[in-house]
Amino acid sequence: MRGESALRWSGALGLLALAAALSGCSGETADAAKPANGAKPAAAGADQVARGLYLARAADCAACHTADGGAPMAGGVPLPSPFGMLYGTNITPDPEHGIGKWSADDFYKALHDGSAPGGRQLYPAMPYTSYRSMPREDADAIYAYLMQLPPVSVANKEPDLSFPYNLRFGVYFWKVLFLKDELPDASQGQSVQWQRGRYLANGLGHCAECHTPRGKLGQLDADRPLQGGLLGRVGAPDITPKGLAARGWTEADIATFMATGIAPQGTAFDEMHKVIDLSTQYLTESDNQALVRYLTGDRVLPAQPPAPDTSADRKLGPGRQMYLNVCAGCHGREGEGRASVAVAMSGNSTLRQTDARNLLVSILDGLPAQKFPGLERMQEMPGFASELSDAQVAELANYLRVRFGGQPADVSASAVAELRGGKKH
Repeated sequence: MRGESALRWSGALGLLALAAALSGCSGETADAAKPANGAKPAAAGADQVARGLYLARAADCAACHTADGGAPMAGGVPLPSPFGMLYGTNITPDPEHGIGKWSADDFYKALHDGSAPGGRQLYPAMPYTSYRSMPREDADAIYAYLMQLPPVSVANKEPDLSFPYNLRFGVYFWKVLFLKDELPDASQGQSVQWQRGRYLANGLGHCAECHTPRGKLGQLDADRPLQGGLLGRVGAPDITPKGLAARGWTEADIATFMATGIAPQGTAFDEMHKVIDLSTQYLTESDNQALVRYLTGDRVLPAQPPAPDTSADRKLGPGRQMYLNVCAGCHGREGEGRASVAVAMSGNSTLRQTDARNLLVSILDGLPAQKFPGLERMQEMPGFASELSDAQVAELANYLRVRFGGQPADVSASAVAELRGGKKH
């Protein structure tokens, strides 16, 4: 059971019946960007292109715009949402399917306002709610980097959204309600390092898009920044200073995790593994430290040590036996883990979450083999959905949470059944 995870559907649509009710409006807006004139941009200097590459990585562009096995930035990445399926678009300089005819002004408007040339409204699966804080010089550098990529003639896939979410013009009204100049802060600080980290987290890294709960219209909940989000099967955990400290995260551990995907609290899995692989491992040491400073705040809360309960071996005997039968071979008899094979259970961040969702999903679905920066690897973890009943999964989860995570034995068989999709075993 790996450590932390974040689910990538980075935006919500939030159109609902509002869009349908405004059927008399056209898809264009009065202040929409004008169609690009097709003029080629001036050649960018090598320094600007290199800076654009760094910023594009920090902004995690490839995660949504580079499909598995596809050409870089040619789009096609499936982006599931509660409203249907969206797809990452082609942002190579291809003139037909990509952004080859876009000007730097067009690109900035897309990042800042969520509008494409011609006034076409962009669904907030593209996180302009976060990118809105990006200064023009950073947007221009990313644009310069993208425009020197090889153009790839790959057509974009149209979103597959149900009514009324397929009414694209309704995004304009969603933005009127919810597009703000700045996101609320999850931590306190005034230092230069904190300010830089704020931009890396709230702007480029768009952490809030997964780690902040959302309201009924898909908007980010401004009252609960970075307190954890649920956008599908896996939950993005609370990464506020209080939430991190409660699960034992120190500054050094967060920095190591962001650079390598591995820490004493576990390893990155699901979409957070992609974030490490494509984005945060490339941050400079100073930016890595700045990101950590923002996540912890200038006044760092002490990390709470794990509170294992060895009495669980006796009190939760069936769960203990289940652990010995199906988990101990990789994770160790006493949860010590095995290097490059399986993480330790003691101090594992997932076991210390109040919500057991990610633990249950890991047990049911398993985890793929993963590569991490450098030579570190973790082997595949098989899923046990077909081998364990709902009651058995609950027993195992409760034992793990009490024995290693200091959490209550409050996982029920019905909670397992719900995550299994209602299918009982």
